[in-house]
Amino acid sequence: MSSSTTDKKNRMTIIHSIIGVAIMVFFRYLPLNLPEVTPVGMQVIGIFIGTLYLWTFVDPAWGSLMAIAMLGFSDYMPMAGIIKEAFGSAVTQQVFFLMIMSGALVYYKITLYIGRFFLTRKFTNGRPWLLVFVVCVGCYLIAGFINCFTAIFLFWPILYDIFDELGYKRGDAFPRVFLTLVVVSALIGFPMAPYMQNGLALLSNFTAITANMPGGPVVVNNASYMAVAIIMGMIMLTANVMYAKFVIRPDVSKLKGYDVSLLNKNPLPPMDARQKVITAGFVALVLCLMFPSLIPSLPGMAFLSANSYGLCIFAVAVLAAIQIDGKSALEIPKVIASNVNWGAYFIIVSAILLGNVLTSDSTGVSACLSVVLSPLFNGMSATVFIIFLLLVAGILTNVSNSLVIGMILQPVVVTYCTQTGANAAPIVTLLILFVLLSAAITPAASPFAAILHSNKEWVPTKYVYQYTMPMVLMEFVITLVIGIPLANILM
Repeated sequence: MSSSTTDKKNRMTIIHSIIGVAIMVFFRYLPLNLPEVTPVGMQVIGIFIGTLYLWTFVDPAWGSLMAIAMLGFSDYMPMAGIIKEAFGSAVTQQVFFLMIMSGALVYYKITLYIGRFFLTRKFTNGRPWLLVFVVCVGCYLIAGFINCFTAIFLFWPILYDIFDELGYKRGDAFPRVFLTLVVVSALIGFPMAPYMQNGLALLSNFTAITANMPGGPVVVNNASYMAVAIIMGMIMLTANVMYAKFVIRPDVSKLKGYDVSLLNKNPLPPMDARQKVITAGFVALVLCLMFPSLIPSLPGMAFLSANSYGLCIFAVAVLAAIQIDGKSALEIPKVIASNVNWGAYFIIVSAILLGNVLTSDSTGVSACLSVVLSPLFNGMSATVFIIFLLLVAGILTNVSNSLVIGMILQPVVVTYCTQTGANAAPIVTLLILFVLLSAAITPAASPFAAILHSNKEWVPTKYVYQYTMPMVLMEFVITLVIGIPLANILM
């Protein structure tokens, strides 16, 4: 990058930073008459809008920290209370320790074995699109149980080697399509596990903001949520691969003679003791988080459910205590230093905090939404409402951060369900799944979409839009046609 380009980028960063902070500080003084919104609410709305601006145009990590600091400077709550609410939340602590666990899989190269497994299935020999589908399933599962970044950065380098070996060049149709499918498949898997990252954040936030609803807080059953996610996800993966095969129709002839066993010409060494212990610990943790929802009547399940947030800390502590070759099996400082995504963590922390603050009675934002939306919802059926909600979610999530859009739209669900008596669990499940998995079209939608847009040598920008827009549209239709009845049956 030339010095002039760097200087221009630096200037724009400073300008956008000033604008974002100015919105946080001065929005409250605008002559707006928002019904029910209190002076504190005006401060909070300004901080929220400024945070969205910083996330979009500057940097998510420092934008998130600025949001936390500005809330502490506001009249909402003293700084000590804000820090406690932001970083003392059980959800943010669970996310942090889950990031350590998933980061350990990357740091100790366990994910290489997972990726190699999906890429060396012999039944895919001579079946290019079956190989593509198997890789997409691998991306989906890794994104759901580990994280999206790992899925993308694990498979892309391996695919580059395959492309080079087969004679595909940068910008050729098949590599363009395959690399795009990796990102889209990872995004479909991203919200799949209800105890991981953004899915956990949105589910926990919805439970918090429904505490005052008639009948108490809405707690979405993890097993039902995951069943809906997996069924919809596999249908979406299949639809996207079929779209690529029959509509885009890239040339895959070079892959028909490719033997996947060639990847084993440089075989991975057998897993060592540390890798086996960490893998076993991660699998045990996932099972302990899943079983209370799947088989709640078994002895001990009530204990696991009540202590789900602490299980992640316990797992990290146990793995750190186990000694292998005179060292901890899980070396916490090394994993934290290299494989914890702090940007993603701070977005989750600030988004949960902003969601709680925006829906607090002291701001009047929820009451404002009720006043404004009540006439719109009058007489609207649940199906029509879901269509309207998901359409808005799909549009907004591709111009801003998907987690934040989910937080914004959750009070809308609360307002509708309070007025109509509709079951909130299936509606919020579909909202969470769709708002996170559809963030594929623009760079602002998610960091994973931004990664795809940045890979211009292999996937020029015009093709990103050309491929992802129809895929997201298909996902929208699948959510309506399959998701609505499925969620209503299971929830």
